[in-house]
Parts: sequence; C-alpha cells; structure tokens
Amino acid sequence: MKKYAIIMAAGKGTRMNSEKPKVIHEVLYKPMITLIIDELKKLDVDKVYVVVGHKAKEVAAVCGNEGIEFVLQSEQLGTGHAVKQVGQHLAGKEGTTIVLNGDAPLITKETLQALIDTHEKQGNKGTIMTCDCDLETRFGRIIKEDNQVKEIVEFKDLQEGQYGISEMNVGEYCFDNKCLFEALELVDNKNAQSEYYLPDVFKIMAKQAIQVGSHKIDDLHEVGGINDRVELALASKALQKRINRKHMLNGVGIIDPENTYITSDVQIGKETVIEPGTILKGTTVIGEYCHIGPNCEFTNVIVKDHVEIKFSVLSDSVIESGTDIGPYARLRTNCHIMEDVHIGNFVEMKNANFGKGSKSAHLSYIGDSDVGTNVNIGCGSITVNYDGKNKSKTTIGNDVFIGCNSNLVAPVTIGDNGFVAAGSTITNDVREDAFAIARARQVNKEDYVSVLVEKRNNKEK
Repeated sequence: MKKYAIIMAAGKGTRMNSEKPKVIHEVLYKPMITLIIDELKKLDVDKVYVVVGHKAKEVAAVCGNEGIEFVLQSEQLGTGHAVKQVGQHLAGKEGTTIVLNGDAPLITKETLQALIDTHEKQGNKGTIMTCDCDLETRFGRIIKEDNQVKEIVEFKDLQEGQYGISEMNVGEYCFDNKCLFEALELVDNKNAQSEYYLPDVFKIMAKQAIQVGSHKIDDLHEVGGINDRVELALASKALQKRINRKHMLNGVGIIDPENTYITSDVQIGKETVIEPGTILKGTTVIGEYCHIGPNCEFTNVIVKDHVEIKFSVLSDSVIESGTDIGPYARLRTNCHIMEDVHIGNFVEMKNANFGKGSKSAHLSYIGDSDVGTNVNIGCGSITVNYDGKNKSKTTIGNDVFIGCNSNLVAPVTIGDNGFVAAGSTITNDVREDAFAIARARQVNKEDYVSVLVEKRNNKEK
C-alpha cells in the first residue's frame, strides 16, 4: 500500500521574531523541516507533500526536490485548510497518509513507524498521536468515550470540565487517505479562531462510525513544536545529545559531549576520538582511529583512517590515511590530500591535489595546484594563482623542494626533482632536476651603517 506524508509548513512563525519562515531556522546546523524530511525518507514514503505559504520559495529552496511536491496555501486558514490543499494530488487515492507539523524537527523514524503500526493494528481510519502533558499546556484535549476517541477540542474552545484532561494532541496524525479527504470536505470554521481545524476530522469520522484511535507517546519533547528562539536552542541541544550518544554507543570517543556538535548525516568510525569545540557538519565521513580536534570545523569532508587534525577548518575535501593537519590550517573546496601528508600551522589550500608524503609545514598558500609525492614546500611559499581576472594552475612534480618565501606564479610547472631557491619568484617552468633561483643579487656596502645613522639624525633635526 502506498504511503504519503504531508508536512504543514505555511506559517510565518511570528514569535521567532525573524524575517525567515520558521521551518527553515536551523536546529543543529540543519533547517528544521529537512530533519523531518530525512526521517520520512527512512520510512520509504512514496511522496512527501510540503504545504508552503509564507515565503514559499525560501522553504522550497532548503527542501530539495527528490520525492517532494510543494503545495501552496495562499491564505493560512488553519491546519484543516492546509491539508485540504493537497487534495488536488491525493483525494480519492488508496493509501496511508501521515500528517506532520513542520516545526517538530525532533520526530524520529521509530516514533512515526510506531504511529503507523498502531494505526494498522487497530484497524483505524484515523489515528492521532497523543501525550499526557502538564495541564497548563495549551494543546487540544483528547475527548474519549469507552476509551475511544470522539473528538479533539482545541485549547481556546475548551468547555468547563475539559481543562483537566491530561491526554493532549501533539500534532502528528495517520489516516486512511481517502477517508481523510472525504472528512475534510465536512470541516467548518465555527470556532474561536474561525479556522478549519484538522483534528475536527476525528469528530466527523466518529459520528459516521468510522474507526478512529490514538497512539500515546511518552516523550513530548520529540514532537513538541518550536515557537521561539529559546525553544530552537533547546531543540538543538536535545538533538546534539541524541546524536552524540549514538556515536559514543557505536565506539566513538567524544571527550566532552556538551561541547561537541555533530549533525545528523555525519558518519564516524570506531576508535576515533573527538575533542571539545569540534563541529562536524553536512555529509562529513570520518574513518577509524582518527583524532579530531580540539576546535575543528568540518563541512562535507571525507577523512580516512588514522588521521589527526586539530584547530583547523576544512570543507568539501578528502583526506587520505596517515595524514596530520594543523594547528590552524584551512582547506577549502576540492582539496584531495593523499596519504602520510603533513600540513602544519597557518597553511591554506584550495582546489589542490597534494601528493603522498608531501609536506607544507607552515605559513603557505596552495591554490589551484597539483603537487606530487615527497614534495617539501617551505615556510611562506605560495602559489600565485590569480591575476585579478583568471585563476591559473601550478603543477609541482615528485621529490621537489620549494625554498622558503617563494612565489610560484601560475601557470607554471616545476619538474620532478626540481629545486627552487628560497626567496625566488618563479614565472617560468623549471625542468626536471633543475635548480631555479629568481631573486636580485645581494650587495653588501661596507661601513655604510654610519651613513644611514647620520642621514636619519639629520631628518630628525
């Protein structure tokens, strides 16, 4: 049977006090709506429909397009109205549809699967997720008779005697798809908010003797919506704790979980140690027996086994086994660092292939370059890859020595076993086994210091 999902993401989220739509605010470095989509993909949902409204293009931009359809709710007239907009795609189709709030990013695949399992086991046409909450919580109350759901009453519509009900609607639902859209046709807006409430479909179904039920969970924090930046920070902290715990149970050593930030897609091998202050984002993959940190930031980086990196920022690059990097190195887009490389303090690389066993110990820039094996790049040396308009490439062969404070002005090639003298500015190719020196000849003026002192004194008078 087909499975569909509808995410309600049309609201503005005024309490965020932000120009951005609420659902694209980040929870641990990922837009909250993408965290929900990630969990739905793990459920093998056939199609995800995202109901957008406020700044719809911005919401769509973070969601991607694979398996996702965007449906516009031009006026925000309530949750029932939001879901009804999807009827143009789903009404009349056989299948199961789950409906989720776009501001509940901590929901997990396991919780959603449990909701679906309860729905199917009870033979329901509609199943609402509930939780026993503090009576001050402003959620809709679950009204039951003989342990059967009869209706859900929104907080602002509660009547005398209903305020003491602790079982509440947490905003996640599972439906028989055809029954859902048939019931939505009967939902009206005769309530305190003059809105079309999605939970009203349960009352409609119950009156029609259609089987509806509930699935109670224990942890409200997993499904509670985010309404302001305080709750956003709390959600990030909860997700951080969940992710770090998973990695530690899988054999990763995290020295200080409170000060280590790992996003949901990151993979880390066993026996790797993560030091405090480290941030691992995007599709980063770290191998086994690595030592990362303190104070590193990786984005979309692949790190193979037995690598040590500290106090460094890396993005969109691959680091092969046996390499050590840092402190205070920066590797930008499209770097491939081969085995047993040493990259030291204050070295920056961009769009560079750096060969096996090569070294750049400190204070160098290597951009748009191919560097061979067993190359030594001396302190203060740079590849001059930009002429103000175009980027050009530097090629350095195997077993090359680049002396300190050298400039390699691209496009230029240094052949195998080449040697560049310290302080040289190289503008022409250096052939294999050649020695290149490109600097002014030194001139010493004997006893000239006294002349300089006299000139300086005359200027001060």
